[in-house]
Amino acid sequence: MPENQANHTAQLSSSAESSPSSRTANFLAGPVFDKVMAVIGILPFLLAVYLTFRTHTLGIVPMCLIIHYLLFAVTMLVRRTAVRITTNPLYWLLTLIATYWLWLTGVFINPGAGVIPHWCSIILAILGMAIAVYSRISLGRNIGLVPAQRQLVTTGAYGLVRHPIYTGVFINYLAFALDSYSPGNVVLAVLGVFWYVIKSIVEERFLAADPEYAAYMQRVRWRFLPWIV
Repeated sequence: MPENQANHTAQLSSSAESSPSSRTANFLAGPVFDKVMAVIGILPFLLAVYLTFRTHTLGIVPMCLIIHYLLFAVTMLVRRTAVRITTNPLYWLLTLIATYWLWLTGVFINPGAGVIPHWCSIILAILGMAIAVYSRISLGRNIGLVPAQRQLVTTGAYGLVRHPIYTGVFINYLAFALDSYSPGNVVLAVLGVFWYVIKSIVEERFLAADPEYAAYMQRVRWRFLPWIV
Protein backbone atom coordinates (compact mmCIF):
# COMPACT_ATOMS: atom_id res chain seq x y z
CA MET A 1 0.00 0.00 0.00
CA PRO A 2 2.73 2.55 0.84
CA GLU A 3 4.43 1.70 -2.46
CA ASN A 4 1.19 2.29 -4.35
CA GLN A 5 0.76 5.61 -2.61
CA ALA A 6 4.31 6.60 -3.51
CA ASN A 7 3.71 5.68 -7.15
CA HIS A 8 0.46 7.65 -7.14
CA THR A 9 2.22 10.69 -5.66
CA ALA A 10 4.96 10.44 -8.27
CA GLN A 11 2.37 10.25 -11.05
CA LEU A 12 0.57 13.32 -9.70
CA SER A 13 3.86 15.20 -9.46
CA SER A 14 4.80 14.23 -13.00
CA SER A 15 1.36 15.27 -14.23
CA ALA A 16 1.64 18.63 -12.48
CA GLU A 17 5.05 19.27 -13.97
CA SER A 18 3.71 18.56 -17.46
CA SER A 19 0.58 20.69 -17.04
CA PRO A 20 0.21 23.72 -19.33
CA SER A 21 0.60 26.18 -16.44
CA SER A 22 3.76 24.43 -15.27
CA ARG A 23 5.22 24.42 -18.78
CA THR A 24 4.45 28.13 -19.09
CA ALA A 25 6.11 28.85 -15.75
CA ASN A 26 9.20 26.86 -16.75
CA PHE A 27 9.41 28.70 -20.07
CA LEU A 28 9.09 32.13 -18.44
CA ALA A 29 11.75 31.24 -15.87
CA GLY A 30 14.11 29.84 -18.51
CA PRO A 31 17.45 31.59 -19.08
CA VAL A 32 16.85 32.36 -22.77
CA PHE A 33 13.47 34.03 -22.23
CA ASP A 34 14.85 35.81 -19.17
CA LYS A 35 17.67 37.39 -21.16
CA VAL A 36 15.38 38.35 -24.04
CA MET A 37 12.99 40.08 -21.65
CA ALA A 38 15.89 41.81 -19.90
CA VAL A 39 17.09 43.27 -23.20
CA ILE A 40 13.57 44.39 -24.16
CA GLY A 41 13.01 45.82 -20.68
CA ILE A 42 16.05 48.09 -20.74
CA LEU A 43 15.54 49.53 -24.24
CA PRO A 44 13.37 52.50 -23.13
CA PHE A 45 15.92 53.33 -20.43
CA LEU A 46 18.82 53.22 -22.89
CA LEU A 47 16.81 55.45 -25.23
CA ALA A 48 16.30 57.87 -22.33
CA VAL A 49 20.07 57.89 -21.71
CA TYR A 50 20.72 58.67 -25.38
CA LEU A 51 18.12 61.45 -25.45
CA THR A 52 19.50 62.91 -22.22
CA PHE A 53 22.94 63.14 -23.80
CA ARG A 54 21.45 64.71 -26.93
CA THR A 55 19.06 67.23 -25.41
CA HIS A 56 20.37 68.19 -21.96
CA THR A 57 23.29 70.10 -20.59
CA LEU A 58 24.89 67.45 -18.41
CA GLY A 59 24.23 68.93 -15.00
CA ILE A 60 24.03 66.93 -11.81
CA VAL A 61 20.42 65.75 -12.23
CA PRO A 62 20.85 64.45 -15.82
CA MET A 63 24.10 62.75 -14.79
CA CYS A 64 22.39 61.08 -11.82
CA LEU A 65 19.63 59.94 -14.15
CA ILE A 66 22.14 58.48 -16.60
CA ILE A 67 24.00 56.64 -13.83
CA HIS A 68 20.72 55.29 -12.47
CA TYR A 69 19.50 54.03 -15.84
CA LEU A 70 22.85 52.53 -16.86
CA LEU A 71 23.12 50.70 -13.54
CA PHE A 72 19.61 49.36 -14.09
CA ALA A 73 20.55 48.20 -17.59
CA VAL A 74 23.74 46.44 -16.50
CA THR A 75 22.14 44.64 -13.56
CA MET A 76 19.24 43.54 -15.76
CA LEU A 77 21.62 42.03 -18.31
CA VAL A 78 23.64 40.08 -15.73
CA ARG A 79 20.78 39.21 -13.39
CA ARG A 80 20.24 35.74 -12.00
CA THR A 81 17.62 33.61 -13.70
CA ALA A 82 14.42 33.41 -11.66
CA VAL A 83 13.67 30.29 -9.64
CA ARG A 84 9.96 31.01 -9.96
CA ILE A 85 8.05 33.65 -11.90
CA THR A 86 4.41 34.64 -12.06
CA THR A 87 2.31 33.46 -14.99
CA ASN A 88 -0.56 35.82 -14.19
CA PRO A 89 -1.00 38.12 -17.23
CA LEU A 90 -2.53 40.85 -15.06
CA TYR A 91 0.67 40.98 -13.00
CA TRP A 92 2.68 41.37 -16.21
CA LEU A 93 0.36 44.16 -17.35
CA LEU A 94 0.67 45.90 -13.98
CA THR A 95 4.46 45.71 -14.24
CA LEU A 96 4.37 47.24 -17.72
CA ILE A 97 2.18 50.13 -16.56
CA ALA A 98 4.12 50.84 -13.35
CA THR A 99 7.59 50.61 -14.88
CA TYR A 100 6.93 52.62 -18.03
CA TRP A 101 4.20 54.94 -16.74
CA LEU A 102 5.85 58.23 -17.72
CA TRP A 103 6.80 56.82 -21.13
CA LEU A 104 3.21 55.66 -21.70
CA THR A 105 1.73 58.98 -20.59
CA GLY A 106 4.46 61.39 -21.68
CA VAL A 107 2.21 63.05 -24.22
CA PHE A 108 0.04 64.32 -21.34
CA ILE A 109 2.90 65.90 -19.37
CA ASN A 110 3.02 69.68 -19.55
CA PRO A 111 5.71 72.13 -18.33
CA GLY A 112 3.67 73.29 -15.34
CA ALA A 113 5.10 75.70 -12.79
CA GLY A 114 7.30 75.14 -9.76
CA VAL A 115 5.62 75.49 -6.37
CA ILE A 116 8.88 75.22 -4.44
CA PRO A 117 12.33 76.68 -5.21
CA HIS A 118 13.96 74.84 -8.09
CA TRP A 119 16.96 73.90 -5.95
CA CYS A 120 14.62 72.07 -3.56
CA SER A 121 13.26 70.01 -6.45
CA ILE A 122 16.83 69.23 -7.53
CA ILE A 123 17.71 68.01 -4.03
CA LEU A 124 14.59 65.82 -3.96
CA ALA A 125 15.39 64.38 -7.39
CA ILE A 126 18.99 63.63 -6.42
CA LEU A 127 17.83 62.06 -3.15
CA GLY A 128 15.34 59.85 -4.96
CA MET A 129 17.89 58.68 -7.50
CA ALA A 130 20.55 58.15 -4.81
CA ILE A 131 18.16 55.90 -2.88
CA ALA A 132 17.30 54.00 -6.05
CA VAL A 133 20.98 53.57 -7.00
CA TYR A 134 21.94 52.37 -3.52
CA SER A 135 18.99 49.97 -3.57
CA ARG A 136 19.96 48.58 -6.96
CA ILE A 137 23.53 48.06 -5.75
CA SER A 138 22.13 46.28 -2.69
CA LEU A 139 19.92 44.10 -4.89
CA GLY A 140 22.75 43.27 -7.27
CA ARG A 141 22.00 40.52 -9.77
CA ASN A 142 18.65 39.69 -8.21
CA ILE A 143 16.78 42.45 -10.00
CA GLY A 144 13.52 41.82 -11.83
CA LEU A 145 10.44 43.65 -13.03
CA VAL A 146 7.57 41.15 -12.92
CA PRO A 147 7.02 39.27 -9.64
CA ALA A 148 9.69 36.57 -9.56
CA GLN A 149 11.66 34.66 -6.97
CA ARG A 150 15.40 35.08 -7.15
CA GLN A 151 18.03 35.05 -4.40
CA LEU A 152 16.60 36.85 -1.37
CA VAL A 153 18.47 40.03 -0.39
CA THR A 154 18.13 41.19 3.22
CA THR A 155 21.12 43.51 3.58
CA GLY A 156 21.89 47.09 2.56
CA ALA A 157 18.78 49.06 1.68
CA TYR A 158 16.73 45.85 1.97
CA GLY A 159 17.60 45.58 5.63
CA LEU A 160 15.65 48.81 6.22
CA VAL A 161 12.58 48.46 3.99
CA ARG A 162 11.29 45.81 1.62
CA HIS A 163 10.89 48.02 -1.47
CA PRO A 164 13.58 50.72 -1.29
CA ILE A 165 13.76 51.23 -5.06
CA TYR A 166 10.09 52.22 -5.01
CA THR A 167 10.88 54.70 -2.23
CA GLY A 168 13.34 56.41 -4.56
CA VAL A 169 10.79 56.39 -7.37
CA PHE A 170 8.16 57.98 -5.10
CA ILE A 171 10.54 60.80 -4.16
CA ASN A 172 11.25 61.43 -7.83
CA TYR A 173 7.53 61.60 -8.56
CA LEU A 174 7.22 64.13 -5.74
CA ALA A 175 10.06 66.21 -7.19
CA PHE A 176 8.40 66.08 -10.62
CA ALA A 177 4.99 67.16 -9.28
CA LEU A 178 6.43 70.04 -7.25
CA ASP A 179 8.80 71.30 -9.92
CA SER A 180 6.29 71.05 -12.79
CA TYR A 181 3.03 71.57 -10.95
CA SER A 182 -0.24 71.34 -12.85
CA PRO A 183 -3.39 69.34 -12.03
CA GLY A 184 -2.62 66.94 -14.87
CA ASN A 185 0.97 66.37 -13.77
CA VAL A 186 -0.14 65.77 -10.19
CA VAL A 187 -2.64 63.15 -11.38
CA LEU A 188 0.10 61.41 -13.39
CA ALA A 189 2.45 61.44 -10.39
CA VAL A 190 -0.21 60.13 -7.99
CA LEU A 191 -1.15 57.35 -10.40
CA GLY A 192 2.54 56.52 -10.88
CA VAL A 193 2.88 56.03 -7.12
CA PHE A 194 -0.40 54.11 -7.00
CA TRP A 195 0.75 51.54 -9.57
CA TYR A 196 3.92 50.84 -7.59
CA VAL A 197 2.01 50.48 -4.32
CA ILE A 198 -0.29 47.91 -5.95
CA LYS A 199 2.74 46.23 -7.54
CA SER A 200 4.43 45.90 -4.14
CA ILE A 201 1.32 44.20 -2.73
CA VAL A 202 1.11 41.84 -5.71
CA GLU A 203 4.82 41.00 -5.49
CA GLU A 204 4.64 40.20 -1.81
CA ARG A 205 1.55 38.05 -2.27
CA PHE A 206 3.54 36.04 -4.83
CA LEU A 207 6.81 35.93 -2.87
CA ALA A 208 5.23 35.13 0.50
CA ALA A 209 4.66 31.57 -0.73
CA ASP A 210 8.37 31.15 -0.02
CA PRO A 211 8.86 30.63 3.76
CA GLU A 212 12.17 32.50 3.66
CA TYR A 213 10.52 35.59 2.20
CA ALA A 214 7.61 35.31 4.62
CA ALA A 215 10.13 35.35 7.48
CA TYR A 216 11.85 38.36 5.91
CA MET A 217 8.52 40.21 5.89
CA GLN A 218 8.24 39.58 9.61
CA ARG A 219 11.76 40.87 10.28
CA VAL A 220 11.61 43.92 8.01
CA ARG A 221 8.12 45.22 8.63
CA TRP A 222 8.21 48.42 6.56
CA ARG A 223 7.54 48.55 2.84
CA PHE A 224 8.79 52.01 1.90
CA LEU A 225 9.78 54.16 4.89
CA PRO A 226 11.22 52.84 8.18
CA TRP A 227 8.79 53.18 11.10
CA ILE A 228 6.19 54.87 8.88
CA VAL A 229 4.83 52.64 6.11
